[in-house]
Amino acid sequence: MAVLNQEQIKEIIPHRAPFLLLDEVIELEAGKRCVALKHIKESDFWFEGHFPGHPVTPGVLMVEMLAQAGCVAMLTLPENKGKLGFFGGIKEAKFRRQVVPGDVLRLEVEIVKVKGPVGVGSGTATVNGEKAVSAEISFAIK
Repeated sequence: MAVLNQEQIKEIIPHRAPFLLLDEVIELEAGKRCVALKHIKESDFWFEGHFPGHPVTPGVLMVEMLAQAGCVAMLTLPENKGKLGFFGGIKEAKFRRQVVPGDVLRLEVEIVKVKGPVGVGSGTATVNGEKAVSAEISFAIK
């Protein structure tokens, strides 16, 4: 059951179609953790060119999905309401499985370090329990 639907997510982060890449948030602990879902559909914009006849979700978009989930975690803190989250860096990104139409990508981000407006999140995306991508993402809240 969703804790936040897509309309509620839009109240927290500024992303909009076609770049809002979260469908729902299923677990949320403000400032600490977010678990979101992305239902991968054949109609998703990136499949037109990646790759015709063999649709695969680009790895960089899966990292962006993790970043958006981390952004939801951080921007739900009252002191961050109305602010923006910006990428600071990506470390140790590993892509282990192709993500294709029909998959449901579970995006889990744990905030592991925050110092002032800068922080680090540890993210993992899975499909049916199988790891698709993992990465450490750093961010700045402004």
